[in-house]
Amino acid sequence: MNKKIALAMCLVFAFLLMACARTETTTNNAAPSTATSTATPVAAAPAAGDKIGVPECDDYLAAYDACITGKVPEAARAQYTAAIEQTRASWKKLAENPQTRSSLAAACKQSAEQARTQMKSFNCTF
Repeated sequence: MNKKIALAMCLVFAFLLMACARTETTTNNAAPSTATSTATPVAAAPAAGDKIGVPECDDYLAAYDACITGKVPEAARAQYTAAIEQTRASWKKLAENPQTRSSLAAACKQSAEQARTQMKSFNCTF
């Protein structure tokens, strides 16, 4: 029963990730600005302590992080980063529990497949 709950939680987080990642088109009628951005760049890879310990999950998270950092426009990057950090935290907790860890690889593979479709508009590869 715990495996079913863990898988269901992973699927819920995957769907939340997809919902949060919806892109919106905005029109800016203002004149272009000549000011330079002072935003701090987002790191391309998480720290070693942020790894899940499940290869399918770690590979997916690394690919997603690279996509966000390298291909998602800066204006939308924060929402993608927040969503993947929530997913990372959830998966990390699931990986710590021996009863839920075994179902995590399948959930991560499914999330990668969904992201492959979702992030195609940014020319990301997974």
